Amino acid sequence: MFNGWLDVIAIVGLTVAAATTGSIFRPGPFYDSLKKPSWNPPDWLFPIAWTILYAMIAFAGWLVWREAGVSVVMAVWLAQLGCNALWSYLAFGLQRFDWAFWEVGLLWLATALFTVLAWPISQLASVLFMPYLAWVTFAAVLNLTIWRLNPERAAGVRS
Repeated sequence: MFNGWLDVIAIVGLTVAAATTGSIFRPGPFYDSLKKPSWNPPDWLFPIAWTILYAMIAFAGWLVWREAGVSVVMAVWLAQLGCNALWSYLAFGLQRFDWAFWEVGLLWLATALFTVLAWPISQLASVLFMPYLAWVTFAAVLNLTIWRLNPERAAGVRS
């Protein structure tokens, strides 16, 4: 199961690939023009938070891979990574905060499921996902709030 550096490179590579969607599909003028709640974090916080979270996601994935290899829990890890990558495309690429909200719900479920399933395999991996789960919870509430504050614009209707 554990092949050393090749496994590390694969896990990090998959995580970086998912993170790249956040660089490709950036907020930009559309997002800047939306009404946001007073508690919306400053723009500079997002890349810092996500860099830390992606490092934790990769490390947690590697810890579980090292112990469990091809397994249901690793399939869930891959599913959350896919959901993670898709959100930026939906919210910023398609400018559909309505679709992004439903999709972030799937991300939350996959993240929570990994956190639970990883516990018996690696408690550290599970603990590493807890801040990520908290951030995804916050992101879901923020996504919903932006959608509700901008019902037409955040649902892909062009003005």
